Amino acid sequence: MREILPVLNGWYTAGVPFGLATVVAVSRSTPRDPGAAMAVGPADEVVGSVSGGCVEGAVFELAREVVADGAARLETFGYSDADAFAVGLTCGGEITLLVRSVSPGLDPSFGAVAESVAAGEPVTVALVTDGPAPRGAALAVWPDRTSGTLGAEGLDAAVTADARGELALGVTGVRHYGPRGQRREDAVSVFLHSFAPPPRMLVFGAIDYAAAVARVGDFLGYRVTVCDARPVFATPKRFPPGVEVVVEWPHRYLRGTDTDGRTAICVLTHDPKFDVPLLEVALRRPAAYIGAMGSRRTHDERRARLVEAGLTDGELARLRSPVGLDLGARTPEEVAVSVAAEIVALRWGGTGAPLTATAGAIHRERTGEVGPACPVIREKMR
Repeated sequence: MREILPVLNGWYTAGVPFGLATVVAVSRSTPRDPGAAMAVGPADEVVGSVSGGCVEGAVFELAREVVADGAARLETFGYSDADAFAVGLTCGGEITLLVRSVSPGLDPSFGAVAESVAAGEPVTVALVTDGPAPRGAALAVWPDRTSGTLGAEGLDAAVTADARGELALGVTGVRHYGPRGQRREDAVSVFLHSFAPPPRMLVFGAIDYAAAVARVGDFLGYRVTVCDARPVFATPKRFPPGVEVVVEWPHRYLRGTDTDGRTAICVLTHDPKFDVPLLEVALRRPAAYIGAMGSRRTHDERRARLVEAGLTDGELARLRSPVGLDLGARTPEEVAVSVAAEIVALRWGGTGAPLTATAGAIHRERTGEVGPACPVIREKMR
């Protein structure tokens, strides 16, 4: 959704209605996660994807229908291989889509939401998917304001409280309420689609490997900062556009920088005078990933220094060192792929083994905390 918002906002600003299909629930192995979106705009232009090609033809027709009659639809697509022309997923999973028409008259908040996402301002869009409330009704929730309504004041209040309570984590998923927002009822299903600011990747050590890791981090959707105490190396021209470059001692910079449960920290200096003070700080604060480059000998020596500095076994267990998965990587670009692969595997609970050597579902169930491309999925639609 984040990727196609600029196009959608262009249609919206021009006052052109468009059909928007959003994945609101998934089950078992599916190609896309909740929040994935596809839209059909003027002249039947299509942007985005909800299934990687399996059901896009049917969704195209649904999107045109909702623009024509204005009535939002909730559609579920499951496994189908009995007929070569049947509409369904070939992966064995199931997706549920909310398909609605969007225009300034139907959703007055959409433009403001698109602007906030572009500016990195956190916002959650709540959409009624089922129950005795207007299907497709939208409520936008910011930390300090709201816009729109789900049709009942009590429902708006309950959803606003939930959205604000979990917005910092970027929660995306379905919640259930009574018609007036009652907590112990489940008559109304509401999809909370959160747009948290991109997670941060902090890369320490302005070497050639750092430039490659910064590029892959940017590609994965992180807001990347490279930090090095040596100004001769920490120059913006050595790094991709959009990457922040900071000249500062790494441990001092990290001590003054906010991190959270989505942050990736990559320590690439492999110099103990930088690494040890930096890792003392990193291993004692929130982060999803903390990796450090170096040989096994470097790792052993670094670990001994960290033990001397007073770090516990639990804190040291968070350290991914030597950094990356065993891909046989040699060039900076190959090492960056290895680091990225480890970050993704840790995010989703993957083994890092070849899929040909594993069995069972390729994609794990979307439960618990996941990463930037797909925020927290707390609950699937019943």
